[in-house]
Amino acid sequence: MLEILVTEPEAGPLARLPWGVAALLLATGDALAARFGAVAVRGELSGLTRAASGHWYFSLKDADGAPALLRCAMFRRAAVLVDFVPADGQQVELRGRLGVYEPRGELQMVVESLQRLGAGTLYEEFLRRRVRLESQGLFDAARKRPLPAYPAAIGVVTSLGAAALRDVLTTLQRRAPQVRVVIYPSPVQGAEAPAELAAALQRAAARQEVDTLLLVRGGGSLEDLWAFNDERVVRAVAASPIPVVCGVGHETDITLCDLAADLRAPTPTAAAELSAPSRANAMAALQTQQSALRRALQRTLQNQAQRLDTVAQRLGQPAQTLRLQGQRLQDLARRLGLAQRHGRELHAQAPQRLAQRLRRAAAAQLQQCRLGLDGARQRLQAHDPQRVLQRGYAWVESADGRPVVSALALQPGQAVRAVWADGRARAQVLDVEPLPPAT
Repeated sequence: MLEILVTEPEAGPLARLPWGVAALLLATGDALAARFGAVAVRGELSGLTRAASGHWYFSLKDADGAPALLRCAMFRRAAVLVDFVPADGQQVELRGRLGVYEPRGELQMVVESLQRLGAGTLYEEFLRRRVRLESQGLFDAARKRPLPAYPAAIGVVTSLGAAALRDVLTTLQRRAPQVRVVIYPSPVQGAEAPAELAAALQRAAARQEVDTLLLVRGGGSLEDLWAFNDERVVRAVAASPIPVVCGVGHETDITLCDLAADLRAPTPTAAAELSAPSRANAMAALQTQQSALRRALQRTLQNQAQRLDTVAQRLGQPAQTLRLQGQRLQDLARRLGLAQRHGRELHAQAPQRLAQRLRRAAAAQLQQCRLGLDGARQRLQAHDPQRVLQRGYAWVESADGRPVVSALALQPGQAVRAVWADGRARAQVLDVEPLPPAT
């Protein structure tokens, strides 16, 4: 085996020269970077400060209470990638590089990543469950149902002592005091929480007494919200026949129940706002529709009134005729009633009297027919050509007896006959002169 020996350099004149403060701190920082490189350290957050620039400054100390303290800085580019809300007292794991903060000459760690202690394992399990349940269709958008526009009752699944319940009740009282609220209590954290949450969701589904179901909880770490990543709870949310709104944690918190629910709300308060429309807004919208309907009705009535006036003007005298026709119709109706009553009387009479009435009616009808024939005969006689000839007129016919209906059909020298009522005369056409057209 090759043996390597590293010797210390001999002390020369330069080694005895004093360092400048900045140079010494810089050299120390370079030595730390060369010696340690990227490091990981665990501890408890303390004194967390978020600057307006987006940078985070805090200290890291041992959880056992040892006096050791490590100053840390996490710049904005790294802070925006943190997937939880850090707070004092949390156990975390940091990754970064050691250096020296020259203005104060302090050891400092520039943090590149930060995660809750143990969150890595949980997050990996979260991703595995997400992929498996997504492949089974529990998160499909096609499964999502719209919420009722105006629910009569809203169910809330949460802990009775949770601040989320107070936020939901306060919001519903403010926005929709007419809505009935049914609470299905269940722990939201701990080993017993998943089974209790699933049972509460199933109980609400079985009772079918609400229109919308809220599954809510306040913020917390991944471990605190782990019950809402339990497969039993996720499947209960997906199987609920009632639309489910999931409002768990803060806006940055994502659980598997959020993905399975019909609607995800960033907070419990937002879940209440999304599930119940504002009564004031609904009343304002109703008043707007009422006003629009009233205006439309008024316009319709005005248009119909104008049309009625126009029709009345067009009718003019016919309107009086219509009134007369109405009176006549009433008279005919009265006569019809009398005839019906008379008919009933006829049915009540003896057959002999009925036969007599029929004979008289037949005779009267025959007489009317005769009178009608006489009138027709007189009208026919009035149109008899012989009577026209008796008034001094004559018609012209050719030698073979055909009537001449046009002077232009005659030829000079042609023989014709003129017929009067009392005789005929032979004649000869001397000349044919057409008449000028009528103007």
